[in-house]
Amino acid sequence: MGQKKPLVIGDLIVKKPVIQGGMGVGISLHRLAGAVAKAGGLGIISTAQIGFREPDFKNDPLKANLRAIGTELKKAREIAPGGAIGFNIMVATKQYSQYVKAAVKAGADIIISGAGLPVSLPEYAAEAEHELEADGIVVERKTKLAPIVSTAKSAAVICRFWDRRYHRVPDLVVIEGPLAGGHLGFSREQLEEYGADTEDVEHTYKREDYDEEVKEILKVVKTFEEKYDTSIPVVTAGGIYDHADVLHQLSLGADGVQVATRFVTTRECDAPECYKQAYINAGPGDIVITKSPVGMPGRAIVNPFLKEAAGGRIPPERCYQCLEKCDPSSTPYCITAALVNAAEGDLDHALLFCGSNACRAEKIETVEEVMADLMGER
Repeated sequence: MGQKKPLVIGDLIVKKPVIQGGMGVGISLHRLAGAVAKAGGLGIISTAQIGFREPDFKNDPLKANLRAIGTELKKAREIAPGGAIGFNIMVATKQYSQYVKAAVKAGADIIISGAGLPVSLPEYAAEAEHELEADGIVVERKTKLAPIVSTAKSAAVICRFWDRRYHRVPDLVVIEGPLAGGHLGFSREQLEEYGADTEDVEHTYKREDYDEEVKEILKVVKTFEEKYDTSIPVVTAGGIYDHADVLHQLSLGADGVQVATRFVTTRECDAPECYKQAYINAGPGDIVITKSPVGMPGRAIVNPFLKEAAGGRIPPERCYQCLEKCDPSSTPYCITAALVNAAEGDLDHALLFCGSNACRAEKIETVEEVMADLMGER
């Protein structure tokens, strides 16, 4: 059956064509990524303020985060020896290059990168590889590089740039649609066009329209496959929750899927239990599009924090040096503080990012059960 085919990313073979989406702060760390990899998927650790539990995080967040990249990957590998594990690194991250280099040096199987176009990702990865070689460290398998795109235009821009500047193409392309969680790669106007900005998104979403965009992106990727005489697998993301969703994406021509929200309500997810319960308790009317402090639309669950933020600015107590375009003197609130609160269970003062299907969660499952359901094995 088509859905049972492995996801082949060069010499990286993922037994089941499911990538667990990166979720920060602290929602997809070693426990979740390791469990997904052990179950045959590709586990992804989010580097967004990954070191928030480190003792020196408040004083030196960059140092704490870079250290935690190696620590979290090591722990995930202990859960899933031989499993496929990588990182999601946002382009919008301050000191983005250092995060990429740390992930490569730690031995990540793949780096998936969005929240901006990762035009310099190959450069930073190559620099890390050269530094490893200079230290006499032999790398058995290079870290694969995967940009996240949402439109045919962005796919063409990144593929052309990598082709022209680095004479290479992505190892994998992730297409993230308008039903995804967290920061979205669409303007508010684009979300409106697709009917993905309403609380009744199940009935207003124009899936056929975005399916056409997916097909256009696949055409762009095909052009570069032919130019380089290679295979560039494509996975789709955003609003994928069950086996029927997986089958639909494969029918469009995708090689696999990326799923995030469904994995939040698993026993192995790194989120606190009250965070998981917030998904289970949420109804369709509780999931809204909100504006991030950096100006990007995001999808989240309505809670006291969002209501307070809508009423006026919440001045940050300190700057955690998280996002390149954030100005602490004018930001409506500190996104790091809000997301760390979520990861620590202080839900009344937290930003609860989620995908459009969070309201479908009814119970806590295991990662094995979720993987079996996505693959149509139960």
